[in-house]
Amino acid sequence: MNITRLLRRQQPAKISNAPAALPIDDMAVERYYIASQRELIWRKFRKHKVAVISGVLLIVLYLSAIFADFIAPYDVSARTNFRYAQAQLLVFVSAGYVGPHVYGYKQVNDPKTLRTINEIDSSKIYPIQFFVHGSEYCLLGLFPTDIHLFGATGNKATIFLFGTDELGRDLFSRIFLALRVSMFIGLIGVALSFIIGVVLGGISGYFGGVADILIQRLIDLILSIPTIPLWLALSAALPPYWPSTTVFFGITLILSLIGWCGIARIVRGKFLELREEDYVTAAIVAGASNRRIIFRHLVPAFASYLIVQLTLSIPQVILGETALSFLGLGIRAPSVSLGTLLEDAQNIRVVALYPWLLIPGIFLFLIVLAFNFVGDGLRDSVDPYKQ
Repeated sequence: MNITRLLRRQQPAKISNAPAALPIDDMAVERYYIASQRELIWRKFRKHKVAVISGVLLIVLYLSAIFADFIAPYDVSARTNFRYAQAQLLVFVSAGYVGPHVYGYKQVNDPKTLRTINEIDSSKIYPIQFFVHGSEYCLLGLFPTDIHLFGATGNKATIFLFGTDELGRDLFSRIFLALRVSMFIGLIGVALSFIIGVVLGGISGYFGGVADILIQRLIDLILSIPTIPLWLALSAALPPYWPSTTVFFGITLILSLIGWCGIARIVRGKFLELREEDYVTAAIVAGASNRRIIFRHLVPAFASYLIVQLTLSIPQVILGETALSFLGLGIRAPSVSLGTLLEDAQNIRVVALYPWLLIPGIFLFLIVLAFNFVGDGLRDSVDPYKQ
């Protein structure tokens, strides 16, 4: 018995090829330090709750703008007899009906002002149904259809969730159709400004010399001109007979031509800082062309910083288009933008009597605020090792 125990003790231990399992904390630390730059930025961005919520809001608004024809119950120019009608509130349970519905209107004369007022009449109940037939449109510009997300059913039924304007047009439909113009003009304008700014800023910072002097003096000249008068002059140059689509791209081009200066200055400063690095010198010795060095080595080195600047530049372009449209020099009828909708709210008397005309301003406020929060979140996430 004792001999058996002794032999068992002298047997060599079994060797396992499986690696020892790391503790959970060690595995998390290892994943943190071997993660890519994109993963590190995403981890830090997720901790910025306000930026994440703002990003979700922007995604919802952009999807709403893309499918605005489907979401809007009415056409952008559809008129009704209910001028300056107040919003029909969504009701789920009432004395005579259970389910989503709205109350109708009754027109009465104000004994003091003798104006015709559209008051809510709770005796008229209009049930709300989904995927109803309405005005025809092309979904995504490709598929003709007349199906809308929701609508009211009944004799002379109406559904004005945000009220109507001076001509009896549904403000809810016009706002979502205006989002398409206002939000995408920001993306297109910033994209053009990014291309111009990176190219001219890269030439200025990488080559220097006469090119740097000429480009910087051009930037100084553009920045020295007051913004609003410059916008007015360039917008007035657009022919009045141009169609709305052409005017849209014209406004985008105008905003891009004067919005690239800030990005060009940033790119120039980064190029002056990075062009003396060892990896750039190695690329030059290896025979890489100037274009390859700029776009394959220098620009990716601060691409995260550029993304942050682009995110913060989009609301500036949106506000620029809104200002031009508000002054009557931007998007023209029958197209609509948030600026053209706010143009109807210039009269203080109209705003005092019909405050729902300011709802487009609330959407503009939320869009600009959301872009700024997303930009702040990205700016904090660019340095992923910062705690």
